[in-house]
Amino acid sequence: MSEFEGKVVVITGAGGGLGKAHALEFAKRGARVVVNDLGCSVHGDDSSDMADQVVHEIKAAGGEAIANKSSVSNHEDAMNIITDTVDAYGTIDILVNNAGILRDKSFRNMTLDEWDQVIDVHINGTAYVTHAAWPIMYQNNYGRIVLTSSGSGIWGNFGQSNYGAAKMAMLGLMNVLALEGAAHNIRVNCLAPGAATRMTATVPGREPVDLDDPPPERATSLVTPAVIYMCSEDAPTGKVIQASGGNFSTAAMYTNDGAQLGVDATYESLVDNLDIITDMSNIEDGIVKRKRMRAQTRGRQG
Repeated sequence: MSEFEGKVVVITGAGGGLGKAHALEFAKRGARVVVNDLGCSVHGDDSSDMADQVVHEIKAAGGEAIANKSSVSNHEDAMNIITDTVDAYGTIDILVNNAGILRDKSFRNMTLDEWDQVIDVHINGTAYVTHAAWPIMYQNNYGRIVLTSSGSGIWGNFGQSNYGAAKMAMLGLMNVLALEGAAHNIRVNCLAPGAATRMTATVPGREPVDLDDPPPERATSLVTPAVIYMCSEDAPTGKVIQASGGNFSTAAMYTNDGAQLGVDATYESLVDNLDIITDMSNIEDGIVKRKRMRAQTRGRQG
């Protein structure tokens, strides 16, 4: 029996691409899946019944699923996603925040509306849906949440300042929620995926794919094992897992020991110590170091 048997899983933006691959795999493993998709192109138009189509595919294979067509990017619709879930299945166990759009332009040519649209869907939409699900998971003392980040945020990508900012913000949200959810068995992680989808096909310089057809299912499904792991009973928390084409790795933030210049620090003394400040030969996981330093501070205060 699968550990996901009977679990209630909400996946946003699951009408195609990576979200669809996640939905099909969870359903295959016995989960009850809420397929959320507004039913639009990556530019926010061309309404369709993509969520219904995925639900039909899941049911045809013997699985259980419902469709939800609410937008993640406003408060009421985001709450409606979770309300529909609870009305249908009584609870929520797993949330995979996958919905996204692109408005790619260089920062100089980008309008502020194009900035806001991407921020609203990616980071605000993720926060809104997560905020709606959080009290239920908190009360149940159980939850698994995946935020979808991107190499465009972690490492940068030309022409994606709005997208990259939103995707890097996922790491900050994850770091805090992993701390706040720890005592209630809520584990929060970030996926940084890579696969050919309708959305990546719009990025300047990328190889085109036929937007009239679904992307190669194998390419998207090769990302899904990382999502399954981050939603499992043995899931980590506060981790960023990169997944692309069957390759999996971890991205993390590190810090060095630096230079202790004290209360008399000046610009000149900083420059004099740049070799020490920028030396990364003796590094430590940033989160681990912060926890250690907090513990040391409490010890001194005690």
